[in-house]
Amino acid sequence: MNATTEPSPIAPGVLADPLPPLERFDSARAWTMVAATFVGLFATYGVSYSFGAFFKPMAAEFGAPRSATSAMFSITVLVWAMLGPVTGHLSDRFGPRIVVGSGALVMGLGLILTSMIDRLWLGYLTYGIGVGVGVACAYVPMVAVVGGWFLRRRNTALGIAVAGIGFGTVCGAPIAAALIAPLGWRATYVVFAIATTAILLGCAYVAERPPVHVTPSRIRLADAIRSPEFRLLYASSVLISTALFVPFVYLPSFAHDRGVSEFLSAALVGVIGGASVAGRMGLGALADRAGVVRLYQASFLVLALSYSIWMVASSYSTMVVFALVMGAGYGGYVALSPAVIAHLFGPHRMGTVLGALYTSGGFGAIVGPPLVGMIIDRTGSYRIAIAAAFIIAMVAFALLIPLSRYEPTTESPLASH
Repeated sequence: MNATTEPSPIAPGVLADPLPPLERFDSARAWTMVAATFVGLFATYGVSYSFGAFFKPMAAEFGAPRSATSAMFSITVLVWAMLGPVTGHLSDRFGPRIVVGSGALVMGLGLILTSMIDRLWLGYLTYGIGVGVGVACAYVPMVAVVGGWFLRRRNTALGIAVAGIGFGTVCGAPIAAALIAPLGWRATYVVFAIATTAILLGCAYVAERPPVHVTPSRIRLADAIRSPEFRLLYASSVLISTALFVPFVYLPSFAHDRGVSEFLSAALVGVIGGASVAGRMGLGALADRAGVVRLYQASFLVLALSYSIWMVASSYSTMVVFALVMGAGYGGYVALSPAVIAHLFGPHRMGTVLGALYTSGGFGAIVGPPLVGMIIDRTGSYRIAIAAAFIIAMVAFALLIPLSRYEPTTESPLASH
């Protein structure tokens, strides 16, 4: 593919039904799907990205090193990333309701079992699988639903929907810190289990298959994976994810080790989430009028450069600045990933292709936090680890530079309908 060709026919798949009337797209029902996705992602990512608040009390109780404790979060991300293609495929084939509902039950059970563990490694199974499955069953299916319900305002709708992750990040860690103080980390996970299960079951009830039903096509997915643009997206996503998850695990402990209170330390993760909301919603809307690939590249650059701020941070205010800049870049990356997939490959097979791309995050997550923990445990310093994250993120940005020539100039086949 090059800049003068039609969008790839990889994603469209095989339409199982005639194209519906245009008034079904961008409708009130479509915006209901946006609301349900926002709420579902708020709940699941609010829990998963609150791990930094649980990090120190869990490590202290089990007497575990940083690398071993952070592995619980890394395994969780690996599980949800690797299951993305599976849940995307199941959602494309059977609809999102059963997939999201199943995820709600598994996530709730996983959190309750985590509250009962007496060995840290058991949390790798209960938390890693439970929360990982819950996120996988919510993210790709629900985001793909939103992408399929819109034509004119797709990028705006996707930006608003995935802003739920940002709001969940804003609220999750501070709520967790506030509950852990009086209740302890075990009881807090029980509270999270009940709330998350109820919320996701409600989202599953609302979720509805997009107007255009597409039958699965493994051959087309294989074509997507072999395409040069997908390989660039995948390689850059592996690297950026290696750096991305480091502050979610270590920024609260970084701040706390420098005399910041536990609540304010956990609140830094909330600052990342708040800034990411602006990135998700602002760039999602801007992508409707500007080049989505170029905005995606810019998000990577901002995200990479933010680590240079963290490297020199010695005061809480500087840490807040890092969290704001990093969150803006992170929000743009997450918001624009589905838009880039829809833009380059079309929206019809978005669930499966997007799920394949998100496996990259698992590889980055399984390396990044444990590697940083090992460096900190051995050197007693965060600076070298942060510098490594900065270099890796800059390489991720560099890999995206050639992607501009693959940006199509015409609309997808469905949009032309």
